[in-house]
Amino acid sequence: MGRSYEQLSLDDRCEIARLSANGSSIRQIAAALDRSPSTISRELKRNRGRQVGYKPGYAEQRARARRWTGSRLDREPGLRRAVLDRLGQGWSPEQVAGRLARDYGRKVISYESIYRFIYAQLRRTSDYSWRRYLPRGKSKRGLRGKKSSSPASFIEGRVSLAERPIEAADRKVPGHWEADLMMFSKYGQAVLTVHERTSRLLLGIRLVSKVARGVARHLVRLFADLPNSLRQTVTFDNGTEFACHRALHGLSIETFFCDPHSPWQKGGIENAIGRMRRFIPRKTDLATLSNARFRRLVAAYNNIPRKCLDFRTPAEAFSRVLHFECESTTPPLQR
Repeated sequence: MGRSYEQLSLDDRCEIARLSANGSSIRQIAAALDRSPSTISRELKRNRGRQVGYKPGYAEQRARARRWTGSRLDREPGLRRAVLDRLGQGWSPEQVAGRLARDYGRKVISYESIYRFIYAQLRRTSDYSWRRYLPRGKSKRGLRGKKSSSPASFIEGRVSLAERPIEAADRKVPGHWEADLMMFSKYGQAVLTVHERTSRLLLGIRLVSKVARGVARHLVRLFADLPNSLRQTVTFDNGTEFACHRALHGLSIETFFCDPHSPWQKGGIENAIGRMRRFIPRKTDLATLSNARFRRLVAAYNNIPRKCLDFRTPAEAFSRVLHFECESTTPPLQR
């Protein structure tokens, strides 16, 4: 049966001070208080004043000051401001903790401490605006609806994801993309999003309509400006807005589709859209969102550090890939 331990009380400290002043050894004091010698030794070392020696009242104050008095974010206003500022920009607690560690070369705070701080504010204040600091901003998980029939049979030339090149799956080779529509509450409003699997770069295009020909035309214009090696494959779900996917074949881009009812197979773009919801919620009226504001929000997403990138940002990761590609394809100087 394990031994139970209790904190020293003020009476215990008074007895320690009396016995120590009388010249008793640490083991004699420990025997008198029925404590271990290490407890008495630690108490005398940690709670002794340099000038006053060991005094019960002073020792009690020192011990209380060391006890946990709340979250570090409660105790350190500077750190709290730095964390909340980044959370307010759309960073997740894990991204905040990881980037601080990268910037300072040491662990500053854990993401679990940040989560606990936010949840503590929700409980303490009942102010649900604190949820805006959380990655999804939800208090409850939504229920999944029943599966309906899939429009996959209406897509000509559809190739299953199972036939996608193996190098696209491990994310080590750039040039493999995922695409999807970011939908909104107001009928007809949508944003075409594409996501590069290696760098996690996200590009967004506001759509006037979801007609398949128009969506394909936007995709062709977007990928036409990239080097050949950075436009190898694109993966879609089975929405009919991607029915004209074969227009990309003219750029030597292979197109693949998820299995019916399996959008998780293109998890990168699904996760990216979920993150973008913090900036552009589903209830947003795109007609009131200026193009400049829209571009700034996409840029904000691409400048948030990611754990999977060793807390680099997608913009930093893609710029490195693009730089190396341009360097490797630049023709040598003629002598």
